[in-house]
Amino acid sequence: MSGVIFLNEWDPPEALPPTRRALREPNGLLAVGGALTPEWLLHAYRRGVFPWFSEGQPILWWTPDPRAVLFPDEFRRSRSLAKSVRNRGFETRLDSAFADVVAACAAPRREEHGTWITPAMYRSYVELHERGIAHSVETWQDGRLVGGLYGVAIGRVFFGESMFSRSRDASKVALSRLVDEALDRDVRLVDCQMETAHLASLGSRCIPRRHFEALLDEHCTGVGDLWRG
Repeated sequence: MSGVIFLNEWDPPEALPPTRRALREPNGLLAVGGALTPEWLLHAYRRGVFPWFSEGQPILWWTPDPRAVLFPDEFRRSRSLAKSVRNRGFETRLDSAFADVVAACAAPRREEHGTWITPAMYRSYVELHERGIAHSVETWQDGRLVGGLYGVAIGRVFFGESMFSRSRDASKVALSRLVDEALDRDVRLVDCQMETAHLASLGSRCIPRRHFEALLDEHCTGVGDLWRG
């Protein structure tokens, strides 16, 4: 990782280097180390930087270029998804089981080994939730939590972190509810971090990092506004 900045856990969040220092390969790796305190996380998100690392690794901070985002009015709600919302007995809720959603997102997937949501990450986002900054959207069916997502709300931006599904379309239903909330509450941008075919099929697209950072400068005013009011 030649060229990467190494940080100490006692460094202030301002020690994160400018995003122009991020590597091209691996795309967006900016720094190693630091801390996962709410202060670090909020400072990083406002600058378009997020933590992503596996258990046993140091904290890795990323800011990929281009950046995958979803503009709420570009969400693609297919007819099959609309039918699932209407006919499959799903109920969506906000912030009723945040810790359970993060734990479900942390569970190993069939195609993966281990998890990037380490115990330290879990504790950090639960603390952000307790401060009213991190939020979950849950999909319930017959009284069971079957899907959901969580992320961080700063101003008019929702920084999506992860989603899970235990029933067909359950995570898409949660995303659909998030988009409805975003449109109702004038949230301008959902950060998807990395490009995936799944999110692209739902309307996400990639924009240059400089464009993404300009949007953050415009819309990241205040903390936790998404669920307020």
